[in-house]
Amino acid sequence: TKGQYSPTSETGKKTKTTPAGSIDRPFNPAALALGAGATFVARTVDGDLPHLQQTLARAAAHKGTAFVEVLQNCIVFNDGAFQTLTDKTSRDDARVLLAHGRPLVYGKDGRRGIRLRGMTAEAVALEPDAAAPAGLLVHDERCDDGALAFLLAQLGQQGQAGGSDLPLALGVFRAVEAPAYHELHAQQVDAARRARGDGDLAKLLHSGDTWTIA
Repeated sequence: TKGQYSPTSETGKKTKTTPAGSIDRPFNPAALALGAGATFVARTVDGDLPHLQQTLARAAAHKGTAFVEVLQNCIVFNDGAFQTLTDKTSRDDARVLLAHGRPLVYGKDGRRGIRLRGMTAEAVALEPDAAAPAGLLVHDERCDDGALAFLLAQLGQQGQAGGSDLPLALGVFRAVEAPAYHELHAQQVDAARRARGDGDLAKLLHSGDTWTIA
C-alpha cells in the first residue's frame, strides 16, 4: 500500500496521502455485509489465535457464503493498531465477545454490561459477583432481520452512537440458515429440464434469426 490511508483507517490517521490527518470516517466491512443481507457475518482479530480459529471454523462450516472481517496488524505502516484488543491489560475493557443467547457482559471480572436505551446502546456498571441484571442486551445471532447484528457491528466505531465509549464487538454477528445460491440454481435447472427436456445445443444455435457470412 506504500503508506497511504485506506477506507478503514481511523479518523485523524496521518499518512503520505493525508499529512494533516484523515477526515473520513472508517469504513465498516461487517456492517456493509449485514446491510447486504449476508447470512453469516463475523469479526475477529489476528492477535487472538483461539478466537480467530473458532471464528474461521464456524465460517467454514456455514452453508453458503460466509463473511469474516479480520482485524490484522501491519507491522510496517500501522503497527499496534489493534493492540488494545489483544493485550491482556486492556482487552477486557476494549472488546465484548459475542455468544449466542448470552447477555453482553465485558470488562475485568465481567463488571460492565451493555443495554439499550431506546435505540442507543449504552454501557452500565454491574455489581461484583452478581447475576447479570434484567435489561441487558442478549445476543441473538439467529435473528432473521439482522437488525441486532447491525447495531452490534457498530459498537465502538468512530462516528457511531456511543462511539469509543463502548467496546468493539468480536464474534459472530449473524448466522442464519437460508438456501444457498447453488442450490436455488440447481432447482431452476431441474425445473426447466422437467418442463422442456434436456435441450439440444445445436438446435438452439440454429434456431430463430440466423445469418450466413460470405
